[in-house]
Amino acid sequence: MPITNDAGLERALDAETIAVVGCSTTPGKAAHDVPAYLQKHGYRIVPVNPYADSILGEPAYDALGDVDVTIDLVNVFRPSEEVPEILNAVRERHAARGDAGIAWLQLGITHDAAAAAAEADGIEVVQDRCLKVEHGRLRG
Repeated sequence: MPITNDAGLERALDAETIAVVGCSTTPGKAAHDVPAYLQKHGYRIVPVNPYADSILGEPAYDALGDVDVTIDLVNVFRPSEEVPEILNAVRERHAARGDAGIAWLQLGITHDAAAAAAEADGIEVVQDRCLKVEHGRLRG
C-alpha cells in the first residue's frame, strides 16, 4: 500500500536498518548528507553503490541483492527511470528473505507502475518525499 499519511510515515521511521541505493561518497550531495543525518540519528546505514568500497564508515555493496544483513527500509537516490529495476530487486529480496518491506523514493523520484507492482507484493512505498525532512518534521 502506498504510504501517504503521517501514521504510515511514522511506521516507516521505525526502521532500524536502511539500505541506501545510490548512496554517494560526496559530502554536499543529498545522497550523502541524508544518509549521514540518518546515521547520526541512530539508523544503521547500508550503502549500495558499485563504485565505492565504503561510505560513512560502512562497507558499500554493489547491489541490493548482495547485502547480507536484514534490511527494514530501502531508500532510493536514483533517477525515476531506474525505479522499476530497483523495486524489482526489492520485491525479489522481500520474497526471498522477508525483509525490505518498505521502499522510500526520495524527493523528485516517482514511478507509479513500479510502486503499484511492489505494493501488490506487500511492500509499502513512499514516493517523492525526503526521508530527512520527514524525520525532522515527525521526530525532530
